[in-house]
Amino acid sequence: MATKIPSPFIDAVLARTDIVELVGGRVPLRKAGRDYKACCPFHEERTPSFTVSADKQFYHCFGCGAHGSAIGFLMNYDRLGFVEAVTELARRAGLEMPQEGRPAVKAGPDLRPVLAAGARYFQEALRHHPSAERAQAYLKGRGITGAIAKGFQLGYAPPGWNGLLNALASDFEPSLLERAGLVIAREGAAGFYDRFRDRVMFPIADARGHIIGFGGRVLDQGEPKYMNSPETALFHKGREIYGLPQALDAIDKAGQVVVVEGYMDVLALSQFGVTHVVATLGTATTREHLDRLFRYAPEIVFCFDGDRAGREAAWRALEQALSVLKDGRQVSFLFLPEGEDPDTLVRAEGAAEFQARLRRATELPEFFFETLCARADLSRLDGRARLVELAKPLLSKLAKGALYELMIGRLAELTALKAPQAEVLVPARAEETRRAEPLVPVRGGSLVRQAVALLLQYPALIEEVGELPLAGRPGMDVLAALVALLRETPGLTTGAVLERFADSPHRSTLARLAVWEYPSLLPDHKGVMRDIMRTLNEQARAAKAKERHNFLINKGNLTPNEQAELVAYLRSRNPGEQ
Repeated sequence: MATKIPSPFIDAVLARTDIVELVGGRVPLRKAGRDYKACCPFHEERTPSFTVSADKQFYHCFGCGAHGSAIGFLMNYDRLGFVEAVTELARRAGLEMPQEGRPAVKAGPDLRPVLAAGARYFQEALRHHPSAERAQAYLKGRGITGAIAKGFQLGYAPPGWNGLLNALASDFEPSLLERAGLVIAREGAAGFYDRFRDRVMFPIADARGHIIGFGGRVLDQGEPKYMNSPETALFHKGREIYGLPQALDAIDKAGQVVVVEGYMDVLALSQFGVTHVVATLGTATTREHLDRLFRYAPEIVFCFDGDRAGREAAWRALEQALSVLKDGRQVSFLFLPEGEDPDTLVRAEGAAEFQARLRRATELPEFFFETLCARADLSRLDGRARLVELAKPLLSKLAKGALYELMIGRLAELTALKAPQAEVLVPARAEETRRAEPLVPVRGGSLVRQAVALLLQYPALIEEVGELPLAGRPGMDVLAALVALLRETPGLTTGAVLERFADSPHRSTLARLAVWEYPSLLPDHKGVMRDIMRTLNEQARAAKAKERHNFLINKGNLTPNEQAELVAYLRSRNPGEQ
């Protein structure tokens, strides 16, 4: 069935899918170095052996051998067919599926180069546009340093209706700029105009650092105060997180992510050394936000104002968090003093005191029962019954485990119920487990095998591959096919390459090589690849010369030229003999 969908369309779908986000929405992933780990969803295990690679866009279980791209994961986990899996990923990416019986639908344009060009335009305008002094003054007035502005790629959208439109016109069609959310089509007239005008610009990037949208803050009077990019194939406001790529290393080190409400809060805290901080885009916290954040850290601390509005926002976040909380995950709430936000507070108190406040944050169970107890009179029997009724639908969202039992126990203490676990609440649902085929271990370490493994794991190394030696040794046909694919279609990830070999008899071997650890796969990948290719070509030339030598020996009646050729060959083999 895979042949009915054009390969370039599959490449486009995979290029716009983050396998970490896809898998993490179904399996609780934990950061482990460059990759992410979990207990395998396809077989029962206690020690995590299931790995998802953001760089390779590929998953692999070292226990049962399950492996593949985002397409393969959906097929195995959601029990979808190939076409169904591609259709679902295409829908998520905003791409229209090719229709059977019609000419192949060309994949929608990749908006990332457009957005990257827009970001460069805004950054250049912040430095050099005649009107940028006001934007520079605003950022300086908020205490933002040049280093922070550069690290977060801050920019400026100049006033006027077509500055960006004209600046990018030579590289991109206006309709493409519109699809990226950078310009707006005029109503009732031909043409377009810039969406962002006279605003400080905050680029919004995905976890891999690709810009997917923008937020713009007005400098003077005007509405809205903050304007975000519209919904596009790449940008979905209800799930995006500001500052994520800049914070990932710090989040990994701290084991905690701090969620604030605004762009400037992220910048101010980062500037003062509190760098494990991100923000939602002016929206309430969604389950998608939480699913994503728990992939990067086991603890989330929400930072809200201490007033009524802040506590209501915190409660909404708590309601979302209950459905994704599992043993090992924690949520806390930091309520700020009245009239303060993270920006003003960290400048007034410093980073050390702000970090101390984070350590004193209110834990979710404490906030949960404190809030519900305020709505019920526990001195009355019917008040305690009311507390049970308030807690029941909320606690039923929790996954069964230690936290679930502890929360039930606390409810029992407050209400004097003896066995609320069995009598009051609905048990958590257990997830099904699935099995996959066992892994056949990789054997051998030939140069061809190493070359294939390197190209699979680091496709950009195709630039280091020169002339391929002639076929004739084991595996050269696979290496040649892989080289031809990467030269024809640059930019493919490991997962996308493997999808191209989905119908190949070599697929299982390639999948194993995609995660093969071999001593030659050292940090100097380019040097190793060059050495391998040089050695392969030298060996090919030596084999060809030996074949010629054997031919001449067996021929007899050599011509003078052939005699000289044979002597030269023998001397090259024995340079010490004259």
